[in-house]
Amino acid sequence: MAPETRGGTAGGAGEDRGRVPLRRRLLVRLTAASITIAVCSVAATAWLAARTTTSALRHEQGQVLADDARIYDTLIGHAASHTDWSAVRPVLDRLAGQTGRHIALTTRDRRPIASSGPSGALPGRASALLDPLRADPALSSGVDASGIDARAVGPYRLPDTERRELLDLVEALQPCWRSAVGASARVDETPSGRPYVVVSGDNELRQKVSAACALYRLDSPTATERRALDELNGTAAGCLERRHLEPVTVGLSFTPDGNADQTVQRCVDAARREQLTPYVAQPALLFVSSPAGSVASGFDLSPSNTLRLVGVTALVLALTVAVTVGVGTRLIRPLRALTEAAGHPVRQHRRVPVTTHDEIGRLAAAFNDLAERRERVEAQRTAMVGDIAHELRTPLTTIRGWLEAAQDGLADSDEAFVASLLDEALLLQHIVDDLQHLAQADAGRFRLHPEPLCLRELLASVAAAHRGRADAAGVTLVSHLDEAPAVDADPVRLRQALGNLLTNAVRHTPAGGTVTLRCRPAGDRAVIEVADTGTGIAAADLPQVFDRFWRADKSRARETGGSGLGLAIVRQLTEAHGGAVTVTSVPNAGTVFTLRLPLPPRP
Repeated sequence: MAPETRGGTAGGAGEDRGRVPLRRRLLVRLTAASITIAVCSVAATAWLAARTTTSALRHEQGQVLADDARIYDTLIGHAASHTDWSAVRPVLDRLAGQTGRHIALTTRDRRPIASSGPSGALPGRASALLDPLRADPALSSGVDASGIDARAVGPYRLPDTERRELLDLVEALQPCWRSAVGASARVDETPSGRPYVVVSGDNELRQKVSAACALYRLDSPTATERRALDELNGTAAGCLERRHLEPVTVGLSFTPDGNADQTVQRCVDAARREQLTPYVAQPALLFVSSPAGSVASGFDLSPSNTLRLVGVTALVLALTVAVTVGVGTRLIRPLRALTEAAGHPVRQHRRVPVTTHDEIGRLAAAFNDLAERRERVEAQRTAMVGDIAHELRTPLTTIRGWLEAAQDGLADSDEAFVASLLDEALLLQHIVDDLQHLAQADAGRFRLHPEPLCLRELLASVAAAHRGRADAAGVTLVSHLDEAPAVDADPVRLRQALGNLLTNAVRHTPAGGTVTLRCRPAGDRAVIEVADTGTGIAAADLPQVFDRFWRADKSRARETGGSGLGLAIVRQLTEAHGGAVTVTSVPNAGTVFTLRLPLPPRP
């Protein structure tokens, strides 16, 4: 049996694409990318900011400590070299300009002495106590373990005559140390004005040069220094006597001779403080604060360090934006390809590459599938237009030829003439009716009037109607309807579908062949089969049998087929009933068309 139309099996369910796995979903990927970028940017910002801030704070704190030490050391030196604070204002202004701080001095009972800039409210806590006789060795390099600043010289300051004598002695000794092999020396001066020679090198070399050049002559006290030392030793002796200790002799190093204990040293230091007190300024409280008046904590970032932090943050922000743009561009690249493909002319049927397995990838695959279906529909539409023109041209040409012959007197308008024209008109009417049925089905206006129906009676009626045609063709029509169930269907439409199948089977079964009509229940379906022993259908043609205007006979002869719409109508009618139609065939053995209709629900 040869088919009438083109197409594959009908009524099958569409391909189930399934759900996108959770790990491949676009929302999950966008969320994961956003979280990753946010975490990385926050972590990078925090790490870089912490590193930069730590470095900046160390630098700032070191600078503040250096500024504090400079302020302290300068003011201690001023107090050690002056008997009061009357001339300290220019020093405060200079220090304030160098450090950017506000500096104020008060007495111990907080009476103002001097300040840099306008006087304002003092902080609640003083920064330090300025006492050159009890200074902090950690903040001033000129302070020894006793706490007495070396710049507090008092009665030990040399007059110009004595200083000149010592300088002359140094000048006289210069040729000696300059000629010493490997020796290098320079002349320095103590705060009291005493010059001394500093020899570079190891201790052995210094001793050798000192002994060779008699540098020890520079260590002998002058008259002024002896008077001051005598006064110091007398005061220290009184302290030692009160502690029942032997008197000691103190030189310019201000350390007792021999291995004196701590008590002796304390007496010497107390004697020095008593001796120097009239020559130094009174102790004062030091207040160092920011220009706004708050205590300088050392943690205010400078403009340069602030700019470094801003630069680091901007760098992380730029990298974050770059990564975000890169990820976003990669994610939307398939969407751009889809947009570009959708903007091309319809006839080009452009495809897009499927590069991902998420929703966008599924969308791209669906777009490609839609393009393929559109291309097939376009091809089918073009072919259908040609097929309709061909099918209508043949009867119209025949009718025109007979009418022109009658007009020219070449044909008689007898009964045979009229019958021939009527056959061609009926063929045209059949084609137009079939096209109308398909158009209604395509437009969703295919109306059914279902009712409870006994398939055995309906199928028997259809078989009886076609038995005469089968007998005329020498074909045996057999029915097996004992198991036929009842269904809810439109009897007119169902009769039309079965009539098309039986007509097709009888037409393509040679004389002596058999056409069999069967019906049986199978689960929740009623199965109707129309089988023949005809010529069969090639395997390559099976996917096309339900397409419109397709026939295996390419010559489209009337003897081998009808309009080419019968099987397409069968598929539409079956699907309208909620069923499906399939076909199986073996060339030169036969063909089986199977209709599956839903059974009514059991009560």
